[in-house]
Amino acid sequence: MTEPVDDQNILNSKNKLTNTSQKKREVMEMFDSIARKYEFLNHFLSFGIDRGWRKKAIKIMEGYPHKRILDIATGTGDMTRMAARLKPEEIIGIDISLEMLKVQQHILQKKHMDHLIRLQQAESEDLPFESNSFDATTTAFGVRNFENLEKGLSEIHRVLRPGGVCIILEFSKPSKFPVRQFYNLYLNYFVPMVGRTISKNKSAYSYLSDTINSFPYGDDFVNILLKTGFTKSTCQPVSGGIASIYISEK
Repeated sequence: MTEPVDDQNILNSKNKLTNTSQKKREVMEMFDSIARKYEFLNHFLSFGIDRGWRKKAIKIMEGYPHKRILDIATGTGDMTRMAARLKPEEIIGIDISLEMLKVQQHILQKKHMDHLIRLQQAESEDLPFESNSFDATTTAFGVRNFENLEKGLSEIHRVLRPGGVCIILEFSKPSKFPVRQFYNLYLNYFVPMVGRTISKNKSAYSYLSDTINSFPYGDDFVNILLKTGFTKSTCQPVSGGIASIYISEK
């Protein structure tokens, strides 16, 4: 990324997040530091399979109202660009990392899509939107980073309109032999090693494996979604359970 990005197009600025906890600021700084390598590493470490997972998640959204879409923990914008193919009236992407948003803004400008997607720096657990204001929300590999998971999910529920859908794509853990054993080796050794080498950040991809190992998935996560107010929630494992798509209705 060599061209300057006009971050005046990104609403809010880093110094406006005055109530952010120290832990959250550390996560924000970590993602800021790997922003320029983030999208490449996602595709490289998943052998490109993550693109298919995202496409499947967006395909599910076709069956629900999607005039106004909010992409939470939007990162560098894989989900927002795919969601744009559904031709909604508005897409907003939010992230706590300003550097991630700058990278996404740069990509959108290069693809002449910056008029389709609005970006805003914001915290997932304190969404700066009115209640009942979105038809659909998407989150890809972001809920693991919520400092308070139930609060973040409750905020998603709050901003959705009745009948709206929350689609979450998140890593899970396969249960069948030998996929589970291979996956554990890959996640706990290969991913941190390659991530450190390419991103030049010693802790970022160890953080990735740590959060995947500790995050609830499958029925456990579905139960949390139901607890936070969703009337219906289902889980669709993909690629043998390496990841899961959660579809929750308000």
